[in-house]
Amino acid sequence: MKGSAGERLAPPPPAGRKDKERPEESPPTAMEAAERADGFVEVGELLRDEELAGLELTVLAGDGRLDARIHHPRVQKPGLAFAGYYAYVKPGRIQIVGESEIEYLKTLGPGERRTRFDKITALDVPAFVVTKGLTPPDDFLALCREREMPLLGSTALSSMVIKRISWFLEEHLVPSTHLHGVFLDVYGLGVLLIGDSGVGKSECALDLITRGHSLVADDRVTVKRFPSDDLIGFCEEPLRHHMELRGLGIINVQDLFGLAAVRERKAVDLVVELEHWREGQPYERLGLDETLFPILGVSVPYIKMPVALGRNVSILVEIAARNHVLKLQGHHSAREFARKLEEQLERNRRRPSGRRGGGSGGRGSGGGQGGAGARRRGGGSGSGG
Repeated sequence: MKGSAGERLAPPPPAGRKDKERPEESPPTAMEAAERADGFVEVGELLRDEELAGLELTVLAGDGRLDARIHHPRVQKPGLAFAGYYAYVKPGRIQIVGESEIEYLKTLGPGERRTRFDKITALDVPAFVVTKGLTPPDDFLALCREREMPLLGSTALSSMVIKRISWFLEEHLVPSTHLHGVFLDVYGLGVLLIGDSGVGKSECALDLITRGHSLVADDRVTVKRFPSDDLIGFCEEPLRHHMELRGLGIINVQDLFGLAAVRERKAVDLVVELEHWREGQPYERLGLDETLFPILGVSVPYIKMPVALGRNVSILVEIAARNHVLKLQGHHSAREFARKLEEQLERNRRRPSGRRGGGSGGRGSGGGQGGAGARRRGGGSGSGG
């Protein structure tokens, strides 16, 4: 998430100061994480999902094993396997059979073709997909039916099938978690508000929405970690675009404030935890140290924000977002202030003590001369009298 607001490009801390990371084993009490541990997609989901309806997938064989599991988001074309090199076939991947593979198989003799089909269907392949509406070889179709190997057909081009299925699998197979909080787009930055129930997360979010920012998710935020280590947060149906406000109930933010008040998904760039102000609790006063919050193994900048009567929390969250954008651009206000203060103290230490004393004496001498002149002027005035 380079050069954009979604990147973590904050400058490193000065020498002798290290960023603090909030330990993953002690999450906030209101955070309810449930990582998906069963990283697989069943073949039948490809047929049922509306996002893949344009591929017009149909079952040609193996309809009794549509619960076969796909474990890898990448797909393969089995050209090398049909040529006799089976080490290239990776377990758990969909195999895409296009026109080039079909035409090559036609050049093989029946016995050799049967041997190739027998070996490749014995491997850990969840399903084959034949594209462009092509008819698979009869012996291949018969073997898939005999072994209950899922064989799907599609009228779409191979490139489109690969693109759409790869996107679908990547979306469903990446690690995910659910967090209790409110997720917003504030100045183009993905800000996740967490905290105990009743601390005022939804009210703060509503105030930010009225100030022109956008809601991504309320109450239950789904976060996925993609191979690039980007954390993408969004809201699942039927909660999307809705908020719960105590005393008012459920509201539809898009209907109330318009399309610009909602976002479908956003990268998680900053975590702000709201907590009730506790007397004697040490809170950050300078902002020199950076605290990190782990989500799915990725560390995200983290701020703990005390909530007390009279504090405008929504403005504080806005300022936190603005300040984080400045950090991403290489401007760290607290560290720049500390650097200037240290330079001033160093200049004061290097200034000779005698010079500072001489300067004071000169001012005193000047004051004495001024007093003598005044007395002379006063004396002259008396003489004239």
